[in-house]
Amino acid sequence: MSFFLEESHRLKSLPPYLFVEIDRMKRRAMGEGVKVIDFGIGDPDKPTPSFVLNAMRKAVNDPSNHHYPLDRGHSEFRRSIGAWFKKRFGVSWDPDTEVLPLIGSKEGIAHLPLAYINPGDTALVPDPGYPPYRSGVLFAGGRIHALPLKEKNGFLPDLDSVSKDVLRSTKLVFVNYPNNPTGAVAPKAFYRKLVAWARENQILIASDLAYSEVYFGRETPLSIFEVGGAREVAIEFHSLSKTCNMTSWRIGFAVGREEVITALLKVKSNVDSGAFTAIQKTAAVALKKSFSFSKKTNRVYRKRRDLLAAGLKRLGFPVKPNPATFYLFTRLPGGQTDSTAFCKHLLEKAGIVATPGVGFGPSGEGYVRFALTVAEPEIREAVARMKKAL
Repeated sequence: MSFFLEESHRLKSLPPYLFVEIDRMKRRAMGEGVKVIDFGIGDPDKPTPSFVLNAMRKAVNDPSNHHYPLDRGHSEFRRSIGAWFKKRFGVSWDPDTEVLPLIGSKEGIAHLPLAYINPGDTALVPDPGYPPYRSGVLFAGGRIHALPLKEKNGFLPDLDSVSKDVLRSTKLVFVNYPNNPTGAVAPKAFYRKLVAWARENQILIASDLAYSEVYFGRETPLSIFEVGGAREVAIEFHSLSKTCNMTSWRIGFAVGREEVITALLKVKSNVDSGAFTAIQKTAAVALKKSFSFSKKTNRVYRKRRDLLAAGLKRLGFPVKPNPATFYLFTRLPGGQTDSTAFCKHLLEKAGIVATPGVGFGPSGEGYVRFALTVAEPEIREAVARMKKAL
């Protein structure tokens, strides 16, 4: 008799991870000789900048960095986070107690529910939304209550729609602005209402601000901590993946009051040993030089956004240029509603990878997301291919 070990109910409850499935489809097409144009995963196509690479060369050659890092992370990185946050948002943090380096913001986001969610507790998750919000809650044994993000509401959740019955078991709410996948931004009025609502209902806000530095207007995206009272009820996650093109380096951070940061640290200290110290020291240098770098990359993304939006509009997509993030999120053309079938058709008939909106949640059905991590010549070619395929 062959040995068989059944997967846990929690693992079975997870849907296939969206981007792994997309990558599998892309590789199959490439194996068949298709020249694929990839608008799928949001992975910056430009290389990590030289000022980061130079700092890493120095740090990795220092033997003192070749040991397990401290639980709270390297002090140089924590101080640089505090200085960056003060300059960017005008908010101060104690680098010793209110700042926590992460192995990428995704890791911290996925681990946070383990600090606060007991089996049967509820977390409010945006729909459409970044998949790790959902998986982190399921791994903690929690229940998910979806917060639909509707285009007519500017892709902001309707907090008043959550019933008292749901609120009684709710411990955590995830928000993400600038938003993936929609590209929407949240005004200060929304954050004021969210903070007041969370304080009234004793709910922790997990604010995902990975795209804070990818924006196209004069107004910079806000941190929730620019609103009074947020320190009591929020934790915020940041990433250097988009800010400094360090996607594969796995480095980010969280900020919040000491009690919340310590709770997340308790989880992390039991499941990981921290980010490589050389990367933390490199990230400290990267943050200091990130402001000018972001301005340059945003000019590139804006040109791509405008080029792709104009092309999609000519093809019948009711596209609205996004104010932030490097994504275009648009309804399908011609009244189509099946985003999975649409994206499969694009790949099979045009060699184009795009992300079906339903992969981010049921409210994303009828939409498609294009990542602006493709050079302008390829965008022009993609539009030409779609014209033939559609």
